[in-house]
Amino acid sequence: MSSFSIYTLGCKLNYCESSHISRELQNKGFEIASNPDYILVNTCAVTSSAEKKGRNLISKLHRENPSAKIILMGCHAALSEEVLASWKGVYKVFHNADKINVVDFLVNETTLPMPYFFDSYSSHDRTRSFLKIQDGCDYHCTYCTVATARGESRSDSIENVLLNIEKIAQLGMKEVNLTGVNIGDFGRKDGKNFTQLVQAIEEKSSIERIRISSIEPDLLTSDIIDLVASSSKFMPHFHIPLQSGCNKILDLMHRHYHRELFAEKVYSIKNKMPDACIAIDVIAGYPTESHDDFMDSFHFLESLPLSYLHVFTYSRRPHTPAYSMKDQVSEIDKKDRTHQLLALSHQKKELFYAENIGKTRNVLWEELKHDNSAFGFTDNYVRVKREYSQDIVNKIIALKICENNLANTDDE
Repeated sequence: MSSFSIYTLGCKLNYCESSHISRELQNKGFEIASNPDYILVNTCAVTSSAEKKGRNLISKLHRENPSAKIILMGCHAALSEEVLASWKGVYKVFHNADKINVVDFLVNETTLPMPYFFDSYSSHDRTRSFLKIQDGCDYHCTYCTVATARGESRSDSIENVLLNIEKIAQLGMKEVNLTGVNIGDFGRKDGKNFTQLVQAIEEKSSIERIRISSIEPDLLTSDIIDLVASSSKFMPHFHIPLQSGCNKILDLMHRHYHRELFAEKVYSIKNKMPDACIAIDVIAGYPTESHDDFMDSFHFLESLPLSYLHVFTYSRRPHTPAYSMKDQVSEIDKKDRTHQLLALSHQKKELFYAENIGKTRNVLWEELKHDNSAFGFTDNYVRVKREYSQDIVNKIIALKICENNLANTDDE
């Protein structure tokens, strides 16, 4: 009987796909082992540091398991196939579109035609699952390699998404996070749209909690905001990638909106859901970003009722337009701007958490235990803790939040 291990870097989409591949291999009789016949690595290429982390991991795995056959997949594998295929220990490289063929390859040493779209969901967490509903991207932002690595935008069907949600519910999990590369683009090429999917889930699924992962501001419609505001299933939690609060930089990035549209979406959410969590993505040090551009962006972010920021230091990615742009920002300035944005995020998160003190929110309690504390997330994504009890794991229980309930970063 063959054995395998699997390592995953990068986004939640990779984790969905790795979880699916792991389940399928186990269903075919493969065993998970610490000294396996095959080592699968699902790679990431969002930044140069992510690629370096992947290369270091591959080298380490080969040193520790010299007889194992290493199978690579994911974005770094797709963008650097020839280079990675020549590495010691690497047996086979799969692109994102055909990584589902890993299972057939390991079982039969054959590959099938690449599917247009393959669905997947994570199942390693007892309480919540990430469900892949969409893949690829047609936006081609100037700093990003994902459109090249993941291919064109494509989606699951509404019917199959509903079927997968019921499978997840039958496993006993209480929460599903809809994920993809550009989920707001769901169904566009099949005459459907994301609003229709959200409406179908609201009306037909039995899952108790649904979260919408990162959705572009120009694709976050009023209908979606209204549905979430009136729903008992969809959580008041939004993750909206902004990338810059300066319109000049947004234009250079080839983003599909200006900051005025973004602000309109934020205030619409807060008007209808005052306690909603709004997280954003922002890049520090994009080429040509002057000090004035950065401060323009910073003050814009500072003025908005945001809950926290995911801050990324700009990383030059080969084969992207931004890579060869003049006026690259110095590493010192990028680091300084990153630190300023992280400090702003910390302030925003502290304020958001403080605003929830004294309020009663429903919490999904997790398996995680630390210092006899149980941890969970409220519907609006405040991380809280209480005394651990096995009886509360994977249950949704109302909690009146006090300062002692708030889980700080040391607890995460």
